[in-house]
Amino acid sequence: MLSRLPVRRVLSGLAIATCLVGTVPLVSFAQSGLPGLTLFGGVKGEDSLNYRLDFGGKANGWDRYRLRIPASKMKLAVAQFTISYPDYFRGSFDPKEIELIVQGKSVKIEEAKWNKDNNLIEIFPAEPVPANSRVEIQLSNVRNPSTGGMFYFNCQIISPGDVPLLRYLGTWVIQIS
Repeated sequence: MLSRLPVRRVLSGLAIATCLVGTVPLVSFAQSGLPGLTLFGGVKGEDSLNYRLDFGGKANGWDRYRLRIPASKMKLAVAQFTISYPDYFRGSFDPKEIELIVQGKSVKIEEAKWNKDNNLIEIFPAEPVPANSRVEIQLSNVRNPSTGGMFYFNCQIISPGDVPLLRYLGTWVIQIS
């Protein structure tokens, strides 16, 4: 009976150690910049947009933002995308490194502007993006702010031939650690 007790303790310890080692990759993966569950984020579920930060969303680091818009949100064709961000976001963007991907294919951009004074990124596709298209806006060479936090990036659009008023599509709640 005495010899069984240490064997059980060793097996129990080994089982616990295995579980802990198995969770380390999951914790690392959770920090890769995927949007998690935001409890008190202030954005309704139907207005929340998906995103990915390719290089982990580390404060004061370089990153690539993949801002996604599902086809279900794209009820109209789009002649202009406008992304507004809060004035306390002290990062930087490279307008030459903005890519627009529609239905999995890169499309030509006529112009992309970073309006630093008004906290806006404006993207003008060469051809209007068709309604009901899945869209990904890639912002490369982004310098994350030196302090982490939660930042609300709002997506608005202008449709071709429409009165040039911005229409709200949704919000990316981006977390920088």
